[in-house]
Amino acid sequence: MIRPGTDADAAAYIRLIGDAWREYPGVVFDVDAELPELRALATWFAQQNGVLWLAEENGRALGMVATRPLGADDAYEICRLYLDRSARGSGLAQRLLDVAEAHARGAGAARMVLWTDTRFEAAHAFYEKRGYVRQGAIRILDDLSRSLEFRYTKPAQGLVVEAMDAAAATSAERPLSRILAECVAEGASLSYLPPLAPDIARAYWRGVSAEVAQGHRLLLLAWHEGQLAGSVQLALQVQQNQPHRVEVEKLMVAPGHRRRGVGTALVQRAEQAAARLGRRVLTLDTRAGAAGEALFRRLGWREAGRIPRLELDLARVPQDVLFFFKEVAP
Repeated sequence: MIRPGTDADAAAYIRLIGDAWREYPGVVFDVDAELPELRALATWFAQQNGVLWLAEENGRALGMVATRPLGADDAYEICRLYLDRSARGSGLAQRLLDVAEAHARGAGAARMVLWTDTRFEAAHAFYEKRGYVRQGAIRILDDLSRSLEFRYTKPAQGLVVEAMDAAAATSAERPLSRILAECVAEGASLSYLPPLAPDIARAYWRGVSAEVAQGHRLLLLAWHEGQLAGSVQLALQVQQNQPHRVEVEKLMVAPGHRRRGVGTALVQRAEQAAARLGRRVLTLDTRAGAAGEALFRRLGWREAGRIPRLELDLARVPQDVLFFFKEVAP
């Protein structure tokens, strides 16, 4: 059961947080010196227009989470997400985060933000699975643990497309690997055949992140209602005599987010980004008859030609590949 937390639950908060922190060498847990708010945590969050929840079973606290408005850009912060060791892997963390995010969205949050210690690698993987990406500088805390924290964020609702820096691209490798494998399994024209091994997918996205860091590639991600829904890339390295051209690559939309305008939004943002970069000619290729063909034609892309039987489809049958281009105003 997940219920609103109260100040009377102080012992449960202290145990949950203390047990989690003690798993990491060098992390100091001193309530009176650094965390006195834990003794009246519900009141502390209420004073900031925030909300606190506690999950329990048979009277034992198994997890907690809170959220509060940040007062800037309609953002809400996810705070104090901790689980009892016995509840890990049970889906409770997902349910707690669902509760906090739903409250924030209902309160009008446009963006979710959280901070997590650089040592909490399992937490990073969890948040990344939920569509959060790293953003901004590492925060240095003047605390007993000498903590360094990553900032994670994502759009809270609606359909949003954003460009990623190197840190964000790296943190998105896990979920993007999953989406790539799902799309390939459904026969998408993305250079791979199913089953796509996880290590191959992850290696591909590591290469993308490296090129983003070098300034050779632009990665755009789309979120739909707070979930990572798709991506597209602009390959910025072109021939010396074609500085005005850019290649659009790897447009993909997660199967659960199709027919919601995600692909259209990604392509349109890619066109806008290319124009801002001064690239007035965009090119791409896709398998004939693939879902992307109709999308590109609808958005004004022009067919430049085709190569017969260039690519294998899901059934390993050779199919034609179409080449498209579009000119945009710088």
